[in-house]
Amino acid sequence: MPKRDEGALAQRATYKAFHMVSTRWADNDQYGHINNAKFYEFVDSAVNAHLLIANALTESIGLVVDSGCRYTSSLKFPDVIEVGIKVDAIGTSSVTYGFAVFKRSVDVPAAIGHFVHVYVDAETRRPKPLPARLRSVVENLRAG
Repeated sequence: MPKRDEGALAQRATYKAFHMVSTRWADNDQYGHINNAKFYEFVDSAVNAHLLIANALTESIGLVVDSGCRYTSSLKFPDVIEVGIKVDAIGTSSVTYGFAVFKRSVDVPAAIGHFVHVYVDAETRRPKPLPARLRSVVENLRAG
């Protein structure tokens, strides 16, 4: 897979939706900052919240098949985080999301990255074409 130019993802205006996350004391690790694995939880929650609020996950579920993240600075409790999301590519059954994790009111992201969902039938776990509602919602997140 070719390396992504994630430098272009760093501009706040690039992202089409933002979701706020309140950090918790338990998010800090023994080094006094939010552990890198928590960033993936924040992003996963932001994307799924966006899709659930839009009622776009009624016919299939998204499985993560690829992801990557570059950390540029640390965050810690009690920071409030804004997760920016956008869509970089839409396939027949897949969506490539771009994300950035910002400390509230800061323009430089603490992390930038991507992940790919393949949407599958909940029972068979086999890929299926994106349902019309889901396709419409992710089209509205498409990067300019």
